[in-house]
Amino acid sequence: MPPTPPTDDELNTFIRAHLASLGIDLDQLPAGTAADPVTGSPGRDSVLASLRSFVRGTVPVLAAYQLPTPGTTDPALAMALSQQPAPMLYPSISTEWRQS
Repeated sequence: MPPTPPTDDELNTFIRAHLASLGIDLDQLPAGTAADPVTGSPGRDSVLASLRSFVRGTVPVLAAYQLPTPGTTDPALAMALSQQPAPMLYPSISTEWRQS
């Protein structure tokens, strides 16, 4: 059974929680869809609609992405290979950073 897509209210809760974890409060924006005439800030409802559209359209595409593998690779192995970290130009920098 395929998963049920989230409702607008569920996405609003997810978006607000994610932005709050970053220190962004959407309640600082003007209510409604109209932009603030003084600051030009977009309305809260239009921002949420835009972010809902982004989450519905972009996140599933990114989640389904798999790194390309040779054509002879077993499909079950291809998924595991796609979870490997990307090669780095200077891996020693990353290795040292993770040990700190």
